[in-house]
Order: sequence, then C-alpha cells, then structure tokens
Amino acid sequence: MKNIKKNEGLALSLSKGFTLIEILVVIGIIAILATIVLIAINPARQFKQARDTQRVSNVNAILNGIGQYIADNKGAIPSFIPTAPAIEIAGVANSGLCGNLVPKYIPAMPFDPGAIVVDCVTAPYETDYTVVKDANDRVTVCAAGELPTNPTPICVTR
Repeated sequence: MKNIKKNEGLALSLSKGFTLIEILVVIGIIAILATIVLIAINPARQFKQARDTQRVSNVNAILNGIGQYIADNKGAIPSFIPTAPAIEIAGVANSGLCGNLVPKYIPAMPFDPGAIVVDCVTAPYETDYTVVKDANDRVTVCAAGELPTNPTPICVTR
C-alpha cells in the first residue's frame, strides 16, 4: 500500500508546469491564428476602400454644388464645364470650377485623397476629378478608382 501512495505523489510532482514542447506548440498556434487574422483584416485594402469611399463622397459634393449653381442660374449649365462625347479620367482640374463653386456652393473644393492639396482660391491645383457634360446637358463627375478589383472610374451623372 505504501508503494502505491509514493508512486501517486511522484506522478503528481512530475506533472507540474509545462514542457518546452507544449509552450512551443501554443506559440505556433497563436502565430498561425494571428497570421489568419491579419490576412482577413488586410489593412492596406481597408485604406484603399476608405479612400474610394472618400472619392464617392467628393464626387457627390461637387455634383451637388454644380446642381445648386444650375438652380441659382435658372437652369443654365455653367460654361466652365466642357462638353465631351466620352468621359475620360484626365486628372485635370476645371479652371472655373473652384472660382464659381467655392465658397458659395461648396465650403472647400474637394480633392483626391491621394493628391497634394493647396487651397484652390489662392492657387490652382489638381483635384484629380473630371467634370464634363454630354450632348444632353447631363453633368458627369468622375474620379479614378483605386481598388484593383474595381478598376473602373467612380462616376456620377445627373
């Protein structure tokens, strides 16, 4: 009987703590899970989606400002908007866009999230947005998309 009790005590004293193999296995599992989470989150893609969302908001803001300009001028489309048969993303700022819309219709001229910004009132700058009107006097504002899954430009027409 005494021998059995000694063996039980010996087994309990040897099983205290973790072995090096157990610790390494747990660290490996945590590393695998962390890698999976980083791939699922993909911060670079999240930032690109955020910039594309900002572009959509800016396109709508420019188009709303132009719409208010048209409403104030009894339906006359601004002469500074060029007529184009096809929409091309050229990255060229329309010369009269800032002077006619800021600050009356838009508090500040929207700019592309990836562009270097200067106040358009003091110096002209590239907005990286294109504004054109078609033959039916429909105004289209476009911005180049950033996501590789959506290489088409972000355009809104009214």
